[in-house]
Amino acid sequence: MRRFVVRVVGNAIALWLTTLVFAAFGLRTVRVVPYSPDPIGVVLTYLLLGLLFGIVNGVLGTAIRIVAFPVYLLTLGLISLVVNGLLFLLVAWITTFFGFGLEVADFWWGVLGAVVLGVLGWLIGLLLRPLSGAQA
Repeated sequence: MRRFVVRVVGNAIALWLTTLVFAAFGLRTVRVVPYSPDPIGVVLTYLLLGLLFGIVNGVLGTAIRIVAFPVYLLTLGLISLVVNGLLFLLVAWITTFFGFGLEVADFWWGVLGAVVLGVLGWLIGLLLRPLSGAQA
């Protein structure tokens, strides 16, 4: 259970940093709209998005990677950029039903957002690994 909570928090922090990276360059193409402007509402929005990313990536992402394994081999793994971008857009689409959440301008911004999120998530995962109880 602790590992799951640490991953959700890691996803939330990575998403927050991803939106900060895009905002630092003056881009409003990948952003998060919180359900409430107060700090608790913003944090809960990022935690909900971190949970949703974990579920979508864990269930649907794993199924796609298994089924599309020959395509991964054929493209030397470059198709993973497209798959991760589509999963990123899927999370943005799901959150439109909530009325708040992730907003992505188009497909290519989704791919770039997924790349930035992946790199930051990997770095945060390295930092949070001791908290999750995982072996090094």
